[in-house]
Amino acid sequence: MGVLAVIIVCLALVWGRYAAAANRVEATGYAMGSYVQQTVYGSGAQEAADTALQEVTALENRISWRVEGSDIARLNDEAGSEWVDIDPQTASLLEMCLQVAEASGGMFDPTILPVSTLWKFDQPEEFSPPSQSTLDQFLPYVNWEDLRVDTEENRASLKYHYMGVDLGSVGKGAGCDAAAAAYQEAGVSGIVSVGGSVGMYGQKPDGSLWSVAVRNPFSQEDGQTTMGTLALQEGFLSTSGSYEKQAAANGVTYHHLLNPKTGMPENNELVSVTVYTKESGALSDALSTAAFLLGTEEGAALLEKFGAEGLFLFQDRSYFVTDGLSSAFTLELASFHEAA
Repeated sequence: MGVLAVIIVCLALVWGRYAAAANRVEATGYAMGSYVQQTVYGSGAQEAADTALQEVTALENRISWRVEGSDIARLNDEAGSEWVDIDPQTASLLEMCLQVAEASGGMFDPTILPVSTLWKFDQPEEFSPPSQSTLDQFLPYVNWEDLRVDTEENRASLKYHYMGVDLGSVGKGAGCDAAAAAYQEAGVSGIVSVGGSVGMYGQKPDGSLWSVAVRNPFSQEDGQTTMGTLALQEGFLSTSGSYEKQAAANGVTYHHLLNPKTGMPENNELVSVTVYTKESGALSDALSTAAFLLGTEEGAALLEKFGAEGLFLFQDRSYFVTDGLSSAFTLELASFHEAA
């Protein structure tokens, strides 16, 4: 081979590597109180990643009760009064929440706001657990059956004053839905994480499965953040864990996963529940919360109703993985063991 031919081959190899790198974009942004991390593949990957972050932010501005003028803020402001016109996506999200609420016997409840605001997990410097009398005062206003949603007219209402909707338990999963929709529109593939939720759209260029790390709830003790990995096709994954938001008072540590029937953090044998579904990120998010609150047996039954799969981690470092997810899971930390 001549010198010129060698140079041409070398240039072709370099260009090939450059083109491959140019079609893979890693991006980090911030929305919904969390980092939004993306890896996007394909022509136009950067634009798709930018659009995805914009869509997640736009969603937050529609569904966060903290954002003045959002659909949910207006709905809460009119509690016990008027029906409120809302975006079709908000109406669809609320309808899904009601479906999970009904299927879980009310253990998942989007009207948890009157109680969740009492705990002030987002204000640790002001944290003090509410008294039982205070909880008893506000618990009557937590009732998913008093949230009415009209998906034909795209409107919603709360039946009584003092009620309020909090979509924090589905927001990050819904954010993954928004990002995946942006990837689809742009004709690219990608993986996005928003807090404890992950969305995987399309296929990686090399045809391999998407790999998602499962967080080790005992990482401070072990010095290792991952307890296992899941190798998955496109779909959505969400984790609800007692370690995500915590605050301590008088030597007692409390977490943010509240039982809507008692108003108290649900203390069962679980540390976290991870749910995988091909349906939507919002659904995976809602189901992970509901399954945690229900406990293993009832939680797994709920997942089966929705065609979802799950990984349950327990306080004794054992784990249970549903049949449809077992082949995708690889344990990486020897201190964990499969539940008997």
